[in-house]
Amino acid sequence: MKKKLISIVIPVCNEEQNIPLIYRALKDVWAKLPKYDYEFIFVNDGSKDGSGRAVEALAVVDKNIKYMELSRNFGQDIANSAGIDAAKGDAVVMMDADLQHPPEIVPKMVEKWEQGGEVVTGIRTYNHGVGFVRKIGSWFFYKIMQVISDKNLIPGQTDFCLIDRTVADAFTNFSEHRRLTRSLINWLGFRRAFVEFEAPARLHGESNYSHLKLVRQAINSFVSNSLVPLRLAGRLGFIITLFSGLLGLVVFFERYIFGDELGWHVSGSAQLAIINVFLIGIVLMALGIIALYIANIHIEVSGRPLYVVRKQMNIE
Repeated sequence: MKKKLISIVIPVCNEEQNIPLIYRALKDVWAKLPKYDYEFIFVNDGSKDGSGRAVEALAVVDKNIKYMELSRNFGQDIANSAGIDAAKGDAVVMMDADLQHPPEIVPKMVEKWEQGGEVVTGIRTYNHGVGFVRKIGSWFFYKIMQVISDKNLIPGQTDFCLIDRTVADAFTNFSEHRRLTRSLINWLGFRRAFVEFEAPARLHGESNYSHLKLVRQAINSFVSNSLVPLRLAGRLGFIITLFSGLLGLVVFFERYIFGDELGWHVSGSAQLAIINVFLIGIVLMALGIIALYIANIHIEVSGRPLYVVRKQMNIE
């Protein structure tokens, strides 16, 4: 009987020291999965170190290793998408190369998959080696996404997940350039299962996501997954306009009808300046939010390819 094939998609960006480690860890895991064949798909997302050479050396020895090198850094979510496009497995697992997605969790995911879960998501309960600021930022990100998005992003949900072949085929139909993989998979639906894990600290290297990159990714996620910020800008503008109008009436009656009985002594120029500055600030804020949506539309309708492959090995 033919064995089922499990594809492991691993985006790589400056992970030269971690590549041999994750390869050995996955090979050890596969000793516990004798009923399954494997393919490890490493996607080099614009690495500037020797990550590409490290993967190529392994691919020469192990033909089950597939290698894709993108022409530049397109981002982890795009690299995941490139790996899914190349995957041939009955199930596809996405995981990071830095071993913060523990390979020993993969058998549990496969078990959940065999029990009927079409999407088996890794839920991170604790992240070792991550600073307080990043933890707080992550908490706020998930809280905001839960409020503004209809895709039910679960706190601690990661891109470390297993998806069935049916889900992978459906995922390849997405064309968004600014994408959050976990959110798109949530949008697809399908039967869900979850596996909890603690993320260990990185053994080598540093995270490729600076605080600024994480903030940009969060903003892109808000804009691409919800219309709430745009609606909020309109509602906020309406409320402030209503408030400033009522305030203007109150000041007008207090000063000019009742002769400044309250003793406010608000000059006409001061009134005008405060109202103008206030309203101009709100208008600029609303325009900034609208500009984000226009920029997102421009990127999506430009028709550029999602990614460009420089070279590949062992991929049909």
